[in-house]
Amino acid sequence: MSASLLSSLNELANLKQLDKTKIKDIIQTSLYQSIEKKLEPDNDLVIIADFDSNTVVAKFTRIVVETDTKLGEISLHDARDEYGRHIEIGDAIVVEMPISEFEPKVIKNARKAIQENFKKLEEDRILFDYEKQKNTIVSGRIKSNEFNGYKVDIGYTEALLPPEEQVEDEYYKNGDIIRAYVINIRKKDSGVTVILSRTNPEFVKKLFELEVPEILNREIEIKKIVREPGIRTKVEVVSNNKAIDVSGSCFGVKGFRLEHIRKELHGEQIDIVPFDENADNLIASAVGPDLVERVIVSERGKFARVIVSEKNKNLAIGKKGQNVKLAAKLTGYKLDIFTLEEYEEKISEEQRIVSHIMELDGVTPKITEILKQHGYTSVQDIYNASIEELKNLEGLGLKTAEKLKEAAKAF
Repeated sequence: MSASLLSSLNELANLKQLDKTKIKDIIQTSLYQSIEKKLEPDNDLVIIADFDSNTVVAKFTRIVVETDTKLGEISLHDARDEYGRHIEIGDAIVVEMPISEFEPKVIKNARKAIQENFKKLEEDRILFDYEKQKNTIVSGRIKSNEFNGYKVDIGYTEALLPPEEQVEDEYYKNGDIIRAYVINIRKKDSGVTVILSRTNPEFVKKLFELEVPEILNREIEIKKIVREPGIRTKVEVVSNNKAIDVSGSCFGVKGFRLEHIRKELHGEQIDIVPFDENADNLIASAVGPDLVERVIVSERGKFARVIVSEKNKNLAIGKKGQNVKLAAKLTGYKLDIFTLEEYEEKISEEQRIVSHIMELDGVTPKITEILKQHGYTSVQDIYNASIEELKNLEGLGLKTAEKLKEAAKAF
């Protein structure tokens, strides 16, 4: 057992890059605990494992007795045969016994403990490797697609790309090579599994670091990334070197750098948004500088209205609203998209809402009182009411109702 055990563990240690000193400790500790149970407490047991000679021996004390019944004893007859006629009952003899000579049950228990501890050592090394791999991109080969996600062989262990970390409409078959971002690790009784993601915004950040040297060397800094995986990503960047064109560096010559990243993301749209301390400029860049005509930022709260042309409105909003939603996440502002006509109407509506009916031309205190009694208090109330509704109010009439409506529209 000793030669084959050490030899196989030695090979595994080299293959899996495990610490041989720790393996030696595992072997010695496991054998010690298994053999100690068969010995008296004071037998000075020592386990010696030698990788060079592939031998494992147990060194311990045996007491000379008339007839031995325990591992820690040796009969007077056997002791004198092996160590000389001078041996007497009660003498203590230090012996070295190859592990292979112990009873099978002892060896079996020790082997089980060694295997369990060896597995734990391997898991600890994987955990250590994971710490080095955490927050990085790894490559792997798809092994299978199961209910809990894609199983991916990444070399030193098995990884999992769970459904919630997969991009919708991305499908892989066994043998496909993929790249993904390491986000977590799960340690269970069955072993260690590295958790991967292709949806995490940090995946995009790492791809930019790989493609854009100026980002890796910190001449350009990625301030924020917002993403709708598989559809669109917006990347806010700022240059720490005034001589560097931040957008040009991210796009690369003829856009090659950005295209390499988009290819990895299966064609996902990527918008580069240069950071600007001016909120108007930042919001315009986030929505799309070629789409925006004007930005009106509210003086109170993080709110802005974005003016675009009729033909650009759908583009500014984006499919299912994703463009403006991502722009809002990136800038931290609640954004509403308007054409100029819609904006002007919105402003007029807000003005009418906060304006009292007394501000309308031709509204006397008497008319004010009549309207107030029927719940009409703002200019907007008159604007929304029909002539039919107003003329039926006691004390008004058709001509007054028409004048009120005209005044509300012109307000």
